[in-house]
Amino acid sequence: MSKKKLVCLLTNHDDDVYCFRKELIEELISEGYEVLVSCPYGEKLELMNDIKFKYCDVKIDRRGTNVITDLKLIIHYYRMLKKYRPDVVLTYTAKPNVYGSLVASWLKIPYINNVTGLGSVINKKGMMRNFIMSLFRNSFRKADCIFFQNHENMELAINQGFVKGDYELIPGSGVNTERFPLQPYPDDTDTIVFNYIGRVLKDKGVDDYIEAAKRIKTNYPKTEFSILGFIEPTEIHYKDQLKQLQDQGIIVYRGSQKDVKPYITRAHATIHPSTYGEGMSNVLLESASSGRPVITTDVSGCRETLVDEVTGFIYHAGDVGQLCQKIEKFLAMNNENRKKMGERGRKKVEAEFSRSIVVKAYLKKIKSRYI
Repeated sequence: MSKKKLVCLLTNHDDDVYCFRKELIEELISEGYEVLVSCPYGEKLELMNDIKFKYCDVKIDRRGTNVITDLKLIIHYYRMLKKYRPDVVLTYTAKPNVYGSLVASWLKIPYINNVTGLGSVINKKGMMRNFIMSLFRNSFRKADCIFFQNHENMELAINQGFVKGDYELIPGSGVNTERFPLQPYPDDTDTIVFNYIGRVLKDKGVDDYIEAAKRIKTNYPKTEFSILGFIEPTEIHYKDQLKQLQDQGIIVYRGSQKDVKPYITRAHATIHPSTYGEGMSNVLLESASSGRPVITTDVSGCRETLVDEVTGFIYHAGDVGQLCQKIEKFLAMNNENRKKMGERGRKKVEAEFSRSIVVKAYLKKIKSRYI
């Protein structure tokens, strides 16, 4: 009996594995592959106990720049990949993309990168930006294939000389439309509920969301502005700030949730105020798949997920005044039109952003090269 081919996935958080890679892992296993996953341990992995994959724990400082910490990560990848010798490595998120790719190339193991967003890199200045760009350039150039989640990132990577071989544009990580089905729309007899879903992080635009909540609540007291997500360790100052805002009745902080579906279901819309480009916003896709209108910025990875004035509203990133105008426009709509807006968003997701499209793209690439 021939040995099963081994596919290794590298990423920086258990949430990324469970929320965005689960279906790919299941499909790879059903196709006869073995799967090795390396990411920092977290509770979301417990939700995948029924899936038979190998797991290798690792510590990753996602946003830090400590050389020693990153060197330890490189050593971890080297030891792990040398031990298991996977047939192909799939990398996601910044540090696994860079360090995992470099180690795989040293060991002559094929690898496929997934660019989940270059926005934070683009916003860097001077020597730091140049240094990070050089890291991406050196790691991506030897990739067997690079999957890009939006056109802007793809063009940037090509212009910066990141791409030397095969590459492909995919619809983000896609959304599992069965896991996020069309939900009954809530009535508007009591309170209009808005959600912010994501890491509590300045770059995600949480400050703009908070400021908009302050302004809107003044004139529209029958509104709720919820925040769901964990506070980044590097921005722990938000802990006290959110408590004060909650005490003042401005926001409701619900922390990190294993399952966001009940919160999407009770909300009338999702606001995603990202101030820098993403790969493709899963928050927006999951909300739209559930039949909820979305309000988001004009940055790459956000604007592609909706049709302005049809499935939601787009405003200029960082413009809180314009965000408030869009919220007020949404509040002025009757509830039936809000519902119809959400239903149109669901149809767009089904047609353009189904996760099955992404899984098929990976399977096609892997089967054509590594069997």
